[in-house]
Amino acid sequence: MNNPFNKSLLHVGFVVTMSVFMSTVAQAQETTSAKMSEILNFREYSSTFASAGQPTREQLELIRDSGYERVIYIAFSTVGPAIPEEDQLVKALGMDYLHIPVDFNNPTIRDFNAFADAMRREPDTKTLLHCQINARATAFSFLYRVIYEDVPVAQAKADMNSVWHPNQVWKDFIFDVLAQSGKSAECENCDWSVPAPRQ
Repeated sequence: MNNPFNKSLLHVGFVVTMSVFMSTVAQAQETTSAKMSEILNFREYSSTFASAGQPTREQLELIRDSGYERVIYIAFSTVGPAIPEEDQLVKALGMDYLHIPVDFNNPTIRDFNAFADAMRREPDTKTLLHCQINARATAFSFLYRVIYEDVPVAQAKADMNSVWHPNQVWKDFIFDVLAQSGKSAECENCDWSVPAPRQ
């Protein structure tokens, strides 16, 4: 015989169990997000796109655990804090990996187009773009967001400037790529002044 009281208790038990489960999941997500912010100059632009400086070997696993499905690296694998076997580590973690070596002193429109093409082929693939300190990567992110996602120049520039202000080489590069796409770098209160060279 069905007892309404027992059914009510079962329902309450289910609700409590689900609440505890959801709370645990939320706490785990907050912890993962906090750890992601420990990656050098990590910047999250949307639920599917972020950029950063060089992650450590241990952070590559965290990137996977945060739901990223693809890592795109746009610096040389022989300089600075680069991980020479990063491609193997990323693939072993079940993520896709793309390497586009961009010369910091000579970025090209072809470099950017190779990146943009990969992004546009699979726009819903959660992607981390990174270089050494997130200078190249924030510049590419700025361009991609302005050209293909219609993010206002001022907003995308503020995100880029939270990491760096492009030097003359990168300012010229950014202006050239935007012009080729029929876009302007100008916006209200946008200051594209090039910082003085470091002494």
